[in-house]
Amino acid sequence: MKQYLFSLLLTLLCIASATQIHADDLDAQAIAKSDALVTGPKPKPITPPTQEAIQSSIDRGIEFLIADQNKDGSWGNPTQTKGLNIYAHVPGSHQAFRAAVTALCISALIESKSSSEAALKSLERGEAWLIENLPKVRRQDPILLYNVWSHSYGIQALVKMHERLPNDKDRLEKMRKLIKEQIGFMERYESINGGWGYYDFDYGTQKPGASSTSFVSATALVAFHDANSIGIYAPEKLVKRAVDSIVRQRKNDFTYVYGEYLKMAPMADINRPGGSLGRSQACNIALRLHGDKRVTDHVLKVWLDRLIARNDWLGIGRKRPVPHEAWFQVAGYFYYYGHYYAALCIEALPKEDRPHFQEHIAKIMLDLQEKDGSWWDYPLYDYHQAYGTALTVMTLQRCKKN
Repeated sequence: MKQYLFSLLLTLLCIASATQIHADDLDAQAIAKSDALVTGPKPKPITPPTQEAIQSSIDRGIEFLIADQNKDGSWGNPTQTKGLNIYAHVPGSHQAFRAAVTALCISALIESKSSSEAALKSLERGEAWLIENLPKVRRQDPILLYNVWSHSYGIQALVKMHERLPNDKDRLEKMRKLIKEQIGFMERYESINGGWGYYDFDYGTQKPGASSTSFVSATALVAFHDANSIGIYAPEKLVKRAVDSIVRQRKNDFTYVYGEYLKMAPMADINRPGGSLGRSQACNIALRLHGDKRVTDHVLKVWLDRLIARNDWLGIGRKRPVPHEAWFQVAGYFYYYGHYYAALCIEALPKEDRPHFQEHIAKIMLDLQEKDGSWWDYPLYDYHQAYGTALTVMTLQRCKKN
């Protein structure tokens, strides 16, 4: 009997082992099959900008941010209304915009590593404003949830602030407390099906009832990953629900639909590759950072090449005053956003694979810098130059060959 049980156990172990091997092989095959579906155009050769030109462009961007800062230390204002701005009630919407933009500017100043006295003073004033005001940002009303941008970019800025002065224990503790608080807000404002959106036109419930949007969830997940680097973790279930929401919105070619409410219209213009250029970069890096094996180096490279080669599909919306009026329903405010997350994708590649993409993205950014040193893509009250410049400075930092 014992010999029979032993033989049975051995047989079961062999079957389990064989099944596991088969499952591993199937997983590898599935990833290879997935990669085969991801193809795209190649960009034309260019004369790459010099490292000196890139640094000079960054320096001019930092000078603009210093000059553009408000007296209270923040960036951005609810001015230049022009009767054509996006739906934004006062005061909460603009508190959220200002906090998000200020967080981005702080991150750019820290990443630039500028040693000028003016840059340091600007950074300190910005940090003081963010520490005081970020905890006050809330949802404006049942419909508007622009605060999710503030919490996400606030987390990223606070992580960089935490790393900037590592020997100041009181400051470190304050940063950690604020980061955990912001993660708590993200948990509060999570969409009912996981992930985040910035509108709830459907129900206006306490727990937002509207479906999530792929790129907002991606923005949050990248911020959460930054927090992980200093040992602060968002709740596992919160992260998993966000990841799952993005995966549900992913097509086989790694185009991502705009939001879950559009996933049953996968071939609508906004959900095709030209419409996803600004989203695919953010969604790809967010899923990659959170362990999605299907986001391979091949996927990152193809979509980076597609962004470069088909840049006009995204660029045609740049500076247009009406959201989503361009081809593929692209909105202007996706332009520098998309390139920033493209730079994060470049950073995720092996070092030897980066130069091709760094050179192309740097050239695109340098060619678009304004005379005053700024970059902007959509006339959003008076927030656009600050956020465009901050995103581009951080993009160019990752285009430097260190």
